[in-house]
Amino acid sequence: MKKKKSFLEFVSDNTFIHILLSIILGFLVGAIFLVVMRLSVGEAYGRLFHSVSNVKGITYVIVYSVPYIVAGLSVAFSFKTGVFNIGAEGQFVVGSMAAAIVGIRFGTLPRPVLVILCFLVAMLAGAVWGIIVAFLKTKWGINEVLSMIMFNWIAFYLSNFLAGRPGIKSEGSAEATANISENATLLFSKDFIKKMGFAPTANGGIFIAIVIMIVIWIVIEKTTLGYRLKAVGFNKYAAEYGGINVNKSIMTALAISGALAGLAGALQLMGMGGRISIFSSQEGFGFAGIVVALIGCSNPFGVFIAGLFYGWLMYGGSKLNLVGAPTQLINVIVGTVVFFIAISVIFANLKYLVKSKPGQK
Repeated sequence: MKKKKSFLEFVSDNTFIHILLSIILGFLVGAIFLVVMRLSVGEAYGRLFHSVSNVKGITYVIVYSVPYIVAGLSVAFSFKTGVFNIGAEGQFVVGSMAAAIVGIRFGTLPRPVLVILCFLVAMLAGAVWGIIVAFLKTKWGINEVLSMIMFNWIAFYLSNFLAGRPGIKSEGSAEATANISENATLLFSKDFIKKMGFAPTANGGIFIAIVIMIVIWIVIEKTTLGYRLKAVGFNKYAAEYGGINVNKSIMTALAISGALAGLAGALQLMGMGGRISIFSSQEGFGFAGIVVALIGCSNPFGVFIAGLFYGWLMYGGSKLNLVGAPTQLINVIVGTVVFFIAISVIFANLKYLVKSKPGQK
């Protein structure tokens, strides 16, 4: 007869509970910081939750979430295949710049054609950025984490260089590219937005994110390719012994992951940004994808929910200054959540706090 689990055993064996506990602890630490700063916890967190109390706020959260969801799916895919894609930031940047160039230079193309073309070039740019790192790793054994960090900075300065080129740079005084053509945007019509009471930047990016989530789940869980990639992620030596080409699998994983990160950059540009500024620092969408992937346990559906949660924190956090609370509080909460997820083994070991009765094992 199967032994009934105790409460601590249930908590220890449930990954979802570990994530939930990490989030709760994140908010508790945030509350402690507010108390230390002599600010009202109720007012600050009330403002955070009030940000999604109406249709406009909810659509803002969805718009904010889309690039985080897709960047999270990019990182989660690489996690599943045993590769730590810390280069999603650079892939995101080159993808958004590629989409911007096409959206500016080919703005007269019909909207469906131009949107698809922007997506394709963004995915191609991100995939190439990932493949280069994969080649360095498989050909010469160069550590992918180190090379990805370097390629993030190369992408950063390359984007700034291209943003200042004639024909790409804004004709005004703004230190940014020109706006992409209206035919390259994903925005809903102004009449539809006004009728529905949506945020001004409401767009169809969330539907694309949903499709990508489903496709990634199918690839990982239901295809031979996904099986091979996961096998390499579990144990590359056993996978190689079983006849799987490990180097080819790493190249494929980083190409797909890079393509997704590049697409995330295009979605941010075409759904909300409209143009790319000359950066003074890295924006962090790719790095946020790592956080989203961790919170979502690298499960495509979990990543989708985690991306919405992260988007809510980013949007709601921007309103905290209305009650005198620093917007940086959100970074404290997110950092604490990630910290506890990283050490979630402490939750998994809670069941050992229960002392066995005499005669029990």
